[in-house]
This record gives sequence, structure tokens and C-alpha cells, in this order.
Amino acid sequence: MDQLQKCIRDIPDFPKKGIIFKDITTLLNNTDAFKKTIDILAEKFKNDNIDYIVGIESRGFIFGGALAYQLGCGFVPVRKKGKLPAKTISVTYDLEYGTDTLEMHEDAFKQGSNILVIDDLLATGGTAQGVCQLVKKLCGEIIAVCFLIELSFLNGREKLKDYPLFSIIKY
Repeated sequence: MDQLQKCIRDIPDFPKKGIIFKDITTLLNNTDAFKKTIDILAEKFKNDNIDYIVGIESRGFIFGGALAYQLGCGFVPVRKKGKLPAKTISVTYDLEYGTDTLEMHEDAFKQGSNILVIDDLLATGGTAQGVCQLVKKLCGEIIAVCFLIELSFLNGREKLKDYPLFSIIKY
């Protein structure tokens, strides 16, 4: 994990003063680190009979697509409102200063499918909690929620306490 953590760049005062942004682009462009990340996730979930990985826009697509390939399962994108072309279901959730809406195709998977939700970073947990609500609306079975990075001091894990949660790197 230390090897992966060293590949993540801190950007101070982004997107606003006082925030230290965890930039994963430096991990993504490091062939060994990106491969190791996907290998860790694949090893963790290889025996969980995952039917679909639900990836959260947009960095969840990067990890989710590669992991779906590795696990031999389907991939479902969750996007911001108005970005998906077919009929969708949606959830609106709270942000620090306002709300946001996420959507998923209503025919993304069959009822009872085993779902792994993935994103790059767990902060306050609102986005992942909203995605879990979408999965539940379609009667999916959430096997786990996983992240590359967890910012433990923001207590996002608390909003996801009903689900197994896995993160590779914790700050």
C-alpha cells in the first residue's frame, strides 16, 4: 500500500483554499501502480460472484472498467443528471454546499444481481450512499462498496455502515 500511496500527489488549496486534493492521475499513469491497484481489488473480490460493477462518474469508471474486465463481469456507469441516453432512475443527495443528482439506466441489471460499487475516493460518503440507493431501487444485492482512497477523518464510512466497505489507502 505504501508503494501506491507514494504515487498519489497532494495538490494544496485545490479546488479551494484549505483543501489538500489527492491527485490520482500520477497513480494512473504509473503502469505498475495502476496494475497493482486493479490486482489488489481483483484478489479481494474474486470469490464474491460479482455480476456487475457499478462505477461512479468519472474516476470510478477507470477502476470499475478495468476491474470488471479482470473479474469477467459487467460494468454499469452512474452518471450526473442528463448524461445517459435511455430511461433512468435518479437520486438527489446533499453536498457540502447544495445538492447533486445521479442517474443510472433503469435496465442496468436484473433484480438480485450481485453488485460491487466502486469509486476512487471516499470522503463524506454522500455520493456512494446515493449510488447504493439507486442499486437498491433496482433490487440489486450490494456485495461491497470499494475505494482506492478513504479520507477517514471525514467519517464517510458511517453513511455506508450497512454495506461491507473496502479501501486500499486510508488517510
